[in-house]
Amino acid sequence: MNNATLFAIGAYFALMLGIGLYAWRKSTSDSSEYLLSGRSLGPAVTALAAGASDMSGWLMLGLPGAIYVSGLAESWIGIGLFFGAWANWVLVAPRLREQTERLGALTIPEFLGNRFADQSHILRIVASLVIVVFFAVYSASGLVAGGKLFESAFGLSYQTGLWVTASVVVAYVVLGGFLAVSLTDFVQGTIMMIALVALPLVALGNFNEGASAADVLRDIDPAMLSLFGGTSLLGVISAAAWGLGYFGQPHIIVRFMAIRSVRDIPTARFIGLAWMLISLTGAIAVGLVGRAWFTAHATPIDDPETVFILLGQVLLHPLALGFLLSAILAAIMSTISAQLLVTGSSLTEDFYRLFVRRDAGEREIVTVGRLSVVAVAAVAMILAQNPNGSVLGLVSNAWAGFGAAFGPVILLSLMWPRMTLGGALVGMVAGALVVIVWIQAGLSATLYELVPGFAAAMLAIVAVSLAAPEPKEIAHG
Repeated sequence: MNNATLFAIGAYFALMLGIGLYAWRKSTSDSSEYLLSGRSLGPAVTALAAGASDMSGWLMLGLPGAIYVSGLAESWIGIGLFFGAWANWVLVAPRLREQTERLGALTIPEFLGNRFADQSHILRIVASLVIVVFFAVYSASGLVAGGKLFESAFGLSYQTGLWVTASVVVAYVVLGGFLAVSLTDFVQGTIMMIALVALPLVALGNFNEGASAADVLRDIDPAMLSLFGGTSLLGVISAAAWGLGYFGQPHIIVRFMAIRSVRDIPTARFIGLAWMLISLTGAIAVGLVGRAWFTAHATPIDDPETVFILLGQVLLHPLALGFLLSAILAAIMSTISAQLLVTGSSLTEDFYRLFVRRDAGEREIVTVGRLSVVAVAAVAMILAQNPNGSVLGLVSNAWAGFGAAFGPVILLSLMWPRMTLGGALVGMVAGALVVIVWIQAGLSATLYELVPGFAAAMLAIVAVSLAAPEPKEIAHG
């Protein structure tokens, strides 16, 4: 590994840890600060934090790899995600920000429990269990991406990659909490966007002199340049249905809870969607241009999910390559950090404070939150031991689990006063179970498990709520 590349990577790690130290000094005095940054984030930080924590390693590895193999038909995932993100900003963001503050909720399970005045805490417990289980898998997918990066780009072992990725992320999350995660996500999102735009442009400029983008792509199988090439209607629905998952992603929607004012949400929405459109377009371009480049040079790729890395190794100066690799680390670490903090928050607020120490002091809660982050990271490390796991595959399973379990519950709890506690509980369980059964039955290749899971949850909520007496008091207001 060239010294210039190592310098760039080292500078990136130092910056992330420096942000963690800054946040530690500024906002870790109590649980509200550590878990939600005192609801004080500006629109730009909120927007890029939501985007960076959303996209993860699949944006730099999984999506370009899928485009490299199957062509533009795989871009339906990106199309679905863009419109899903827009709907999330419009339907969920302002309502969740207002209601969670009014109900005094620091976590999604706490919001649901307070929204339905659940004295038994059963809804809060089930919601917390779903978060812990699915985020363990989701975090593992990020560590797999980190391990692959260190193995393919640095020539180090997969295990070394796991340990380095996990150690740096855990360090700044433990130190600085929500503020550290949000500020690092802002920086990481900026790095990711620049790299995704720059790499395909550099690649196009390094083909034969005078060759246009059309000339470069001419030799690719025409079916790969079609949105419908090699896919079916169910395939398109499955890919575009990723957008449904946004409503139920705790690590994304918790950012809406932390923005400083509902009035800032339109600005944040514009910034976030612009960032997302640019970044998704860049990832798709990397896959197509990478396919053209390696085909033209008769160079096979063993693992398509490394096309972003390999293209950078061939084309970029060592210092620029270090920046590129930092962008991949940024994508990976931004999502892992958000997931670890949300899971640690749930273990702290929805288990420890609720059942172990109701009268725990603020300093104790912050300490327990930090220990919870370390514990969840350890579980994710165990799950990530298989280096052959597909990043996109792991992410798709976890995304579907959250989208089906939480998506309909969050949407209807915010927008439908007639919804009942029983409806929320049955809907959440139905969504999660249908996703798990669908995956185990091997039906995901026919239709993405999020679709039947989301539909089952929505139907269960409506049916159970309408069958019960209308709530006398509605916290929703």
